[in-house]
Amino acid sequence: MIKTMTYLLPYYITELGVLSKNIFQISGSDKFSKVIEFLCRQLHRDTLFVYINSAFSPNPDELVIDLYNNFGFDGKLVVNYASSMAWG
Repeated sequence: MIKTMTYLLPYYITELGVLSKNIFQISGSDKFSKVIEFLCRQLHRDTLFVYINSAFSPNPDELVIDLYNNFGFDGKLVVNYASSMAWG
C-alpha cells in the first residue's frame, strides 16, 4: 500500500517563531517545493531555508513521499525552517 498523505512537523530554528498549528498534512505526491511555498505563505516571508530533520535541505523537486519514506519517523516528517542558513 502506498501512503498518499504525509504529516509534516515544522520546527523553527531562528527568530521566525512558531506556526499556529504544529502538524500539517500534505499529499505524498507533492514536491517539496510546495512545502517551502506553504511555509513562506504562513510566515509571510519571501524566502526561507528549509531542512529535513535538522540535517539537510532537499532538492525542491523531491517528492514528499520519498522524503517521508527515507527520513520520516513515527508517522511524521520533521521539517525545520529558518530565515538564514543554519546548516550547510
